[in-house]
Amino acid sequence: MTTFEERERGFEKKFALDQEQEFKATARRNRALGRWAAGLMGLEAAQVDEYATAVVKSDFELPGDDDVLRKVFEDLKGAGVNTSEADVRMKMAELLAQAREGVRNGT
Repeated sequence: MTTFEERERGFEKKFALDQEQEFKATARRNRALGRWAAGLMGLEAAQVDEYATAVVKSDFELPGDDDVLRKVFEDLKGAGVNTSEADVRMKMAELLAQAREGVRNGT
């Protein structure tokens, strides 16, 4: 195997690892976002995990984060929580940074 081929395989492995970590971080972020929103909506403990799971599942509807944002924002609005899309986006960014750190550290 040539040096070029070895480097190419190394880059492919790194790309695959990065994609896997990003998927895990996004799922972790969505679960945390669901718990945060559930708290704002005043859901009871038994409903919090159920709602967080629904938020994670909503991410599989369309590519990108818009489906998650739409679900959480509309649910918060429907529950009478005074918030904006910008607030939800900001929380999503904050939680994604925390989730990425957690995935990198294995926690």
